[in-house]
Amino acid sequence: MATRIDTLLVLGADGDLARRLLLPGLASLLSSDWEPRRRLLVLGAGLGELDERSWQARVKEAFGSAGAGGRRVDDTAKRSRYRTCDVTAVEELKSLLEECEGTPAIYFALPPAVTARVCQALRLLDLPEGTVLAMEKPFGTSLDDARGLNALVGTLVPEPQVFRIDHFLGRSDVINILGVRFANRLLDPVWSNQHVESIEVVYDESLALEGRAGYYDKAGALVDMVQSHLLQVMALLMMDPIAAVDERELRSAKAEVLRATRLRGGPRRASRRARYTGGRINGRDVPAYTREDGVDPRRRTETLAELTVEVDSWRWAGVPVTLRSGKALGRPRKEAVVTLKPSPRLPDGLRGRTTPDRLVIGFKPARLAVHLDVSGPGDPFELESVSPEADLSDGDLPAYGEVLAGVLEGDPLLAVRGDNAEECWRIVEPVLAAWHADEVPMDTYAAGSDGPRGWR
Repeated sequence: MATRIDTLLVLGADGDLARRLLLPGLASLLSSDWEPRRRLLVLGAGLGELDERSWQARVKEAFGSAGAGGRRVDDTAKRSRYRTCDVTAVEELKSLLEECEGTPAIYFALPPAVTARVCQALRLLDLPEGTVLAMEKPFGTSLDDARGLNALVGTLVPEPQVFRIDHFLGRSDVINILGVRFANRLLDPVWSNQHVESIEVVYDESLALEGRAGYYDKAGALVDMVQSHLLQVMALLMMDPIAAVDERELRSAKAEVLRATRLRGGPRRASRRARYTGGRINGRDVPAYTREDGVDPRRRTETLAELTVEVDSWRWAGVPVTLRSGKALGRPRKEAVVTLKPSPRLPDGLRGRTTPDRLVIGFKPARLAVHLDVSGPGDPFELESVSPEADLSDGDLPAYGEVLAGVLEGDPLLAVRGDNAEECWRIVEPVLAAWHADEVPMDTYAAGSDGPRGWR
């Protein structure tokens, strides 16, 4: 039975992630009908000098940004506390744990290197029984680093009490994949290499750097989006049917997909990278990435990454899967596209150009579209293409609300299991090495354009 969490201890609570995402997600959860009698202590900690008034104002502002309200939200905000301290120091961590009420969930809103130092310090302390550890992505900075961090975390708590956070898995538009996949018999007979020609998972944004150089310039598009989010979406799309939507079945099915994933043709052939130059987006001038505040041009950080892989399994062998994500693009495109093979023959008497059938699962906005060829208006023997689509409902909670519900309920369904995190690093690490050695050219594209010339 899952452990009841009484205190959410946020390490790095003075940072942007807690203010912009974590606290608003918590407010949305508290204002919903989730466990109406649950009373939670929020204890923040970080190096920032925040007195009680400043912290209360920050929490109130973050909660307000979620449009959440009610007695429980107000009570949680008033009871919340903040401590200025070095969260990597053993004695200061001990004081924080002693201040927690009941069983704590420790949320690491910290960079990977600091997370590892905190875990080393926690080894010298006796954690309360049932303690949950929630760690933001990226989990580690390489395959070896992720393995080492997994081994370290395993000395602290059992695997079911470790939540490697990927907020994409808490988004309703991504969770919709499960319903599309497993509630529609129409799809199952064609969901394999017998009928599927290719798969794309694309997350192109019009947003540029938006002040995130401190993190993004060290990560780049490949680590920030492909290594974590898009590989997880791919695994949901391509996993075998499961008997139950629970953490064991779901995460094991995803693990099978990730273990079978290989680069298609080696890192130089399987990858492309680019970086935006100056341009205009929605009437706003955007400087070249290398001129953005906080960017070090010597890092050669990419803002657009594309990776082509193959899931080398009986079901999927031979099907190319393209994973792509970029910033400062003129036409946002956020979707998964499954393209079927062409019909083997068009009967005599039907005229027109046939196009491949496609299933499109859109993210932001959530939608489902099917591209088909049908008889056109006027002459019924003349074919035309149509794409009927339906809007998919947003969930009651934002992504961080769903993620936090799992953390506070002790249900790791929407968390990344340790072996899955390692497999994601295994997949991208040869590409990172090739890029570091400049074996793959750095293309450029103007901010507000569709990407580099020559890229489809």
